[in-house]
Amino acid sequence: MGTRVAKAVPKRTDPTTALLEAAKAMLRQRGYAGLSTRDVAQEAGVPLSQIHYHFGSKHGMIVALFEHLNAQLLDRQHAMFNDPSLKLSDQWDRACDYFDEDIASGYVRVLQELIAASWADAPVAEVIRAGIMGWIELLTDLARRAERSFGGLGPFTPADIATLVSHAFMGAESLYLLGLEQQGVPVRRALRRFGDLIRMAEGAAAAEHKRMT
Repeated sequence: MGTRVAKAVPKRTDPTTALLEAAKAMLRQRGYAGLSTRDVAQEAGVPLSQIHYHFGSKHGMIVALFEHLNAQLLDRQHAMFNDPSLKLSDQWDRACDYFDEDIASGYVRVLQELIAASWADAPVAEVIRAGIMGWIELLTDLARRAERSFGGLGPFTPADIATLVSHAFMGAESLYLLGLEQQGVPVRRALRRFGDLIRMAEGAAAAEHKRMT
């Protein structure tokens, strides 16, 4: 008799994750206004009642989607900015790489859709503000470390730098989604070139340190 080979049982995605992934896909395709809980449930392959069971409503599902994605990316960014093997310029380059990844994954579209929705939806706005503050606090801490490395940031405080950097990336998201890069606006190239400016500052700081020692 032949040996019976057991078939691998495919790992099933839990309903919460399936619904969040489906909501992300639908949000990218149709935007916040065109998002239907029925379509999300159909895309996820689960009954519509599962949305109400896990999230309570469309609003609850979208808030959960943003918090889920934002927490993942903040963890990723914290790990990168706390990697002692990377110089600040390397971290900036990596952040630009992540920007490209976040466009491809749909996170950028999700965030921008929810920012627009938050203008008329106070509960969504509260969640978006909290999420963005997580990024600003991360960048402020990074700017404080840069201040210690470079001996000052000119007229800027770490909070100023964090605000400007967050504006630069979120503004780049909007310009990219509007298609301005295709019309010759160097959206992502300009962000990457700022890394060259950081490298110049690192080189000047290293030269000054060598001179002093």
